[in-house]
Amino acid sequence: MLVLAIAGTWVLAGVVAFKLTHALREFPVPQAILVLEGDTNRVKFAAEFAQSVADVPIWVSGNPGNEQLNRSIFQQAGIKPQRVHFEFCASDTVTHFTCNARDFSRANTHHVYLLTSDRHMPRAKAIATVVFGAYGIAVTPVSVPTDGVPSESVLRILRDSLRSVLWIVTGRTGASLNPKIQP
Repeated sequence: MLVLAIAGTWVLAGVVAFKLTHALREFPVPQAILVLEGDTNRVKFAAEFAQSVADVPIWVSGNPGNEQLNRSIFQQAGIKPQRVHFEFCASDTVTHFTCNARDFSRANTHHVYLLTSDRHMPRAKAIATVVFGAYGIAVTPVSVPTDGVPSESVLRILRDSLRSVLWIVTGRTGASLNPKIQP
């Protein structure tokens, strides 16, 4: 059984690597921006960044309670409302990606800017590599600076990478096991 698990992991890694290489070769310029909302600073940074990449759609994955504030941030930055899409199904970092992977795939999006805080980026990139990689979606990281906040632990990165593999295999992320998340 262990041998099968190891072999399956290697096959998955090979498939993901192939798909990511193909995506980057065919689509060297990102086709969308994905903002992991988290806090208002990320959204403000995203609005400024979006001004430099005209006409690229923006996907904000986050809290529905902040939608009006986020809309006003983009409006004040002169971003057309039709460029901004909001996704509210995520409950944690892994589900930011699992909730958006199919939508990006359906939209024929193969390369996205990934925007989150610098302290959060290593975990977000690891999850994106697994989840988005399975769909052939590459990411170009764009980090929002945070002052003096340490990066997340290797243990959290490993845990969520394994949850991402779990999602590919079973369709479940394990998010329901978190006692902080209410059904």
